[in-house]
Amino acid sequence: MSKTTEHTDSLIRMLDVVDVMPEAVALRARSYELLDLPDGAAVVDVGCGAGRAVAELAEQGRRATGVDVSEKMIAVARRRWPGADFRVGDAFDLPLDDREVAGYRADKVFHELADAARALKEARRVLAPDGRIVLIGQDWDTFIIDSDDPALTRTIVHARADMIPHPWAARRYRNLFLEGGFEDVVVEAHVGVFTDAAMLPMLTGIAEGARTTGAITPEQEAAWVAEQNERARMSRMFLALPIFVAAARRSRE
Repeated sequence: MSKTTEHTDSLIRMLDVVDVMPEAVALRARSYELLDLPDGAAVVDVGCGAGRAVAELAEQGRRATGVDVSEKMIAVARRRWPGADFRVGDAFDLPLDDREVAGYRADKVFHELADAARALKEARRVLAPDGRIVLIGQDWDTFIIDSDDPALTRTIVHARADMIPHPWAARRYRNLFLEGGFEDVVVEAHVGVFTDAAMLPMLTGIAEGARTTGAITPEQEAAWVAEQNERARMSRMFLALPIFVAAARRSRE
């Protein structure tokens, strides 16, 4: 198994855990409300992953298309939701015609893009005049994790954030929309609080990432992970993720 395939499989497992949590369910529902699309409207979910949001939008009567750069993700989505429309493509070159959709949604995508403005320009291309766009994303530099070693935890969080192409993308959503010529911009802040051991893989992954950059030693990683495992065993784990949801409307120009 290649490292890419292994990473994708791990990501799918994590998404399957997170997606059914009440906080995630509520956040997706809020994003659909902010899209504010009539029945039958076309909408694209960019970075659709395994396709859950596409299926939910279709259930609500929208003509939903899922786009993801990963062929493996699209294959999984097609297998899980055989009646839905899934396409391989990336945020910079969507497999859609000009002004084809009334809604554009991207959940935890823009932090992976080195050029968010370019992706937003592409979003504007595929959106019809007055079309709605909703972006969702966590701020990678402000993860909140309870630990007996706050200084080490701070180092781990910042080191992992530095591995992300655009870790502060979510805090820039508003200005990104304004600079891109979008109108009626609104931003909401949500905080996901996780105390369940199901989120341990995320914490261990953050520590592993920090160690691979040289920010912490293998011994520090092992000690920190051991503490988090013990916290999870004792129901004392605490992870909070600041999440921003931004919505706007494409101008008629």
